[in-house]
Amino acid sequence: MKNIVIQTSKFVLLITAFILSFNAYANNDEFPGRAKYPSIPLISISDLQKIKDKVIIVDVRSNYEHQTLRIKNALNIPLSSKTYIDEMNKLRAANKDKKIIVYCNGKTCMKSYKAALKCKNAGIENVLSYDAGIMDWATAYPKDSVLLGESPIDPKNIIRQKTFKTYLIEAENFENKLGTDNILVLDVRDSFQRNASGLFPGKEHRVNINDAERLNKYINIANNENKTLLIYDEVGKQVRWLQYYLEGKKAKSYYFMKGGVKDYYKYLDEKYKF
Repeated sequence: MKNIVIQTSKFVLLITAFILSFNAYANNDEFPGRAKYPSIPLISISDLQKIKDKVIIVDVRSNYEHQTLRIKNALNIPLSSKTYIDEMNKLRAANKDKKIIVYCNGKTCMKSYKAALKCKNAGIENVLSYDAGIMDWATAYPKDSVLLGESPIDPKNIIRQKTFKTYLIEAENFENKLGTDNILVLDVRDSFQRNASGLFPGKEHRVNINDAERLNKYINIANNENKTLLIYDEVGKQVRWLQYYLEGKKAKSYYFMKGGVKDYYKYLDEKYKF
C-alpha cells in the first residue's frame, strides 16, 4: 500500500511538472519576447486593469500610433526618442513610489521589453512590461481605451489583423503594379529611414505619416482619378496604423507592401541573386 501511494505521488508530480513545462512553452510561444528578455518584470492585462489608477502607464510607441489607439490616460514617451531616458528619469523623480508600466502593440512586439531593459540599464527601477499590448487591452477594456480621440471605443472599429492582411501584397506584386497607369505610390517612411532616393524614383511621392495635409492631397487625387494607392514603409508596421486614417478618409482603393522596404530588398536579392 505504501509503495502504491509513493508511486502515485511520483506520477502526480510528474504530470504536474509536465503541465507546468507545457504551459511555460506555450506561454513563450505566444510571447516570444519573454524568452529573449527573461530579466524584465511583467504585468498581466487583468492585473494592470486592477491597478491602472495607481501606476504610471507609458506608451513607448510612436506618437502616430499613440494618437490612433491607446490606453486611456497613458503617457507617450517613444522608445525611439533621443530623450527617452531623460524623460523616464523625470517621470521616476516625480513619481518615486509608483510602478511605471510600459507597453507597445502586442505579444510579438519587442518595444515594451526593450523600453523596460533600457530603464533597468539606466538605473530606473520599478519599470514593468505589459506585453499583451494595446490590441488585447482595447478589446477587453473599451471604456479604458481611446481610438482616434474617442473614448469609450467600439471594439468593432478596431481593424483586426485578419482584415489588415487582406490589404497586403508581396513585393513582387507591388512592383508589377507599377507598370499600370491607375496607381499612385507613397513612401511613408520617416526621414531618418530613407536613403538619398526612394525605391521607385520618379514614380513615387514622399509623405510623412504625420502630415495630414499631404496625405489628404494624395487620397483625394486617388479617389477623384480612380487610382489605387500603393503604400510602403520600412518594415510593414507603420502602415498598420495608417489604415485607420485611410478608412476614416474613405480611401477607395489601396494596398500596402508586405514587409516594407526590408522585404523588398529580400525580393531583389532572390530575383537577381546578389
